[in-house]
Amino acid sequence: MHTMKSCTRKVLFVLWVCVWLCRPVAADLAGRIADAVGKAKPAEYAIHIVAPDSGRVVYSHNATTAMTPASNMKLVTTAAALRYLGPLFEYRTRIGLCDGALVVIGSGDPLLGDPVMDALYGRENGWVFDEVVRGLQGLGIESITDIIIDTTVFDDQRVHPNWLESDLNRWYACEVCGLNYRGNCIRVTTTNQGGRIDVRVEPTTSFVEIANEIQAVSSGTGAVGAYRTRQPNRITLRGKCRDKEGPFDVAIEQPGAFFGFVLAEHLVRAGIPVSGHLAERAFDPNCRLVPVAEYTTPLIDCLHRANKDSLGLAAEALLKTIAAYANPDRKNGSWEKGRELIGKYLTDLGIPRREFEIDDGSGLSRKNLLSARAIVAVLRDAYTGGNWELYRTSLAVGGADGTIGKYFKESAYRAGILGKTGYISGVRSFSGICLTDKGPYLFSIISNRSSLSREAINAIAQAIMDEYRGKK
Repeated sequence: MHTMKSCTRKVLFVLWVCVWLCRPVAADLAGRIADAVGKAKPAEYAIHIVAPDSGRVVYSHNATTAMTPASNMKLVTTAAALRYLGPLFEYRTRIGLCDGALVVIGSGDPLLGDPVMDALYGRENGWVFDEVVRGLQGLGIESITDIIIDTTVFDDQRVHPNWLESDLNRWYACEVCGLNYRGNCIRVTTTNQGGRIDVRVEPTTSFVEIANEIQAVSSGTGAVGAYRTRQPNRITLRGKCRDKEGPFDVAIEQPGAFFGFVLAEHLVRAGIPVSGHLAERAFDPNCRLVPVAEYTTPLIDCLHRANKDSLGLAAEALLKTIAAYANPDRKNGSWEKGRELIGKYLTDLGIPRREFEIDDGSGLSRKNLLSARAIVAVLRDAYTGGNWELYRTSLAVGGADGTIGKYFKESAYRAGILGKTGYISGVRSFSGICLTDKGPYLFSIISNRSSLSREAINAIAQAIMDEYRGKK
């Protein structure tokens, strides 16, 4: 009897060891994630982690529930743009002469005159207009009659109906137009000059009227805000300025007219007078256009600005561009058509209709809904679709650049975590890829109703890296 009991204990012990050694690989990961999420309410967050090469799910929580994704919506928009437009797509803005009028044909390019890209490529402020001046001078043109702005590549709905009115003067909620310039923003800097507040605006233009109501102070902290009025492009500055405030960007109204107005001012300063009118209308294709200048922007630059830097204009322009290029005349790109096409992209990936709702391209609208599984499916489509290296370079790199450049600076995580953050009030998200010692893992984390802090979300990504640390 004693021998039988002893043998039984040995068998049970061996079985227990076998079970422990053969436990699912996600068991420890689950524990790490449980430590990271703490006491967060399970229904208010979602996590999905997949090995992209095999498609094997290594961890999933609430992953089929459609939740507000904030700027993680940009991952879907940019992936859809890559699918519909192709990796070689580029925006092409043309400027030419037609019967004495200067015609600008917008392409929807979100990065024309973008300060970040101009700095990257070593271009001076106003280079766009300098090239027009040189082009006109090369043709021997000494004056211009009318300036015609053609923005018909997109429709006339420049402001999304589900964006908060209080956000519309912010850079991230700027108008979306067929002709965009400098992110459709002016850049404002205020300085206290011995009790007098000096306001500097870039570009220098009378298109925008500034009402200066800033109080000069000699002590305490300063803060200045810009506020719209009932009159378009009349902006009131309020607040306190002790030394200097800014520079900060303020979104303008009527971007097409903004470009045309600044162009006219630049021409006049260069000695090329403009005697006619500024008109925003479709260009007559029967008129022979004499080329003056042309500007191109590759798709990859737009993906970078949308994903690394979370530039909303880039994402919204891509959505409307998808829509325009689906139309026979490649015009009239709209949010409605773009939503339809992005929805089709998701259903083609096998995502059930109940797991998403598309409203805009940037994630600023709270009516967007995505499941964590849907986001990972999009990332995996990019990973397996032949353009992964191009798409991967658009993601922010932990400890290095973009919106996660200030996180993951430790050597164990730096450059190993790549992704896209998201934030609007009550919503935080983070999706991307962890390049671990044992292979890549795609992930999506969405928190609604402020359930998870940014620190907790980052800790989940670190948990993936920690779980798969070591030699292959």
